[in-house]
Amino acid sequence: MSGTELMAALLVGAGLAFLGVGILMRFRRRTETLADILDLPYGERDVDIEAVTETHSAFVEDTIGLAGRMVEQVDTKGALRTLLERARVPMRPGEFVLVAACAAVVVGVFLAAITENWIIGVVAGLLVPVGAVGVLKVLIERRRKALEAQLPEALSLIASSLSAGHTFLRSIQMMCEEAEPPISEEFARVVAETRLGDPVVDALERMAIRLEITDLTWVVQAIRIQQTVGGKLADLLHTLADFIRAREEIRREVDVLTAEGRISAWVLGAMPVGLLLVIQVSNPTYLEPMFRGWGLVVLGLCAVSIAAGVATILRMVKIEV
Repeated sequence: MSGTELMAALLVGAGLAFLGVGILMRFRRRTETLADILDLPYGERDVDIEAVTETHSAFVEDTIGLAGRMVEQVDTKGALRTLLERARVPMRPGEFVLVAACAAVVVGVFLAAITENWIIGVVAGLLVPVGAVGVLKVLIERRRKALEAQLPEALSLIASSLSAGHTFLRSIQMMCEEAEPPISEEFARVVAETRLGDPVVDALERMAIRLEITDLTWVVQAIRIQQTVGGKLADLLHTLADFIRAREEIRREVDVLTAEGRISAWVLGAMPVGLLLVIQVSNPTYLEPMFRGWGLVVLGLCAVSIAAGVATILRMVKIEV
């Protein structure tokens, strides 16, 4: 492959990447604008509907709608929509599918161009949607860990407000004003649900189910028991905060001790793939026998073996606290 062709492929890939980033940034700005407007008192500011709604051309809207209907037929339980909501990605399932499909085409064409092998391009294009879902899960995991780290301090703030004489709901509101995201965002949603008439504990239970945090589930159960049998809620929350804080320290220690195993899994898994791409780019004829006949079977078995090895190592270093 000549240097001119490689440069052209790089420029096309970079342009499409910048286009995708620009679209995501536009979604984020509109979401932030809408959130700022919703925080204003009623009637303070007239808002044009175009300022807070995302509009596309007719072709793009039809394409997004078609993709959304296809997702609804395949994903009847709304798992993708749930992942997007939990990851706080401001996109509809149809939009996410379109972005992933475009990224798959770009990555597939780019790798096929630089390696001069269409099989590698097709495999890479098929793996991009899997990687996109994996990115969502990584974002969810990071958000969950941040919430677990912030939960003890949030409970302590609520308990201090209760000791000062505030109600439980008002204590949560004061915590939302002082805490930082993401925990302030989740408890603000709880406050918004209570304003619509839902009990506070039910809103907290829905938040625990949505976030899938064990510590938060225990907190909700303890609050329900306290409301049934009575007692000082502030003392209960202080006790739960100390308990969760101790669990968080143990969890961090386990993460430190198992970090070497996780890094080893990713390095060992990525090394064969990286060597394959490097050899194919530097000397395309060297691996040519591997891309026909039994060579494809050997490559497939190698891929399965690598995936099984990485999964085994990650399973070994995954310790529930």
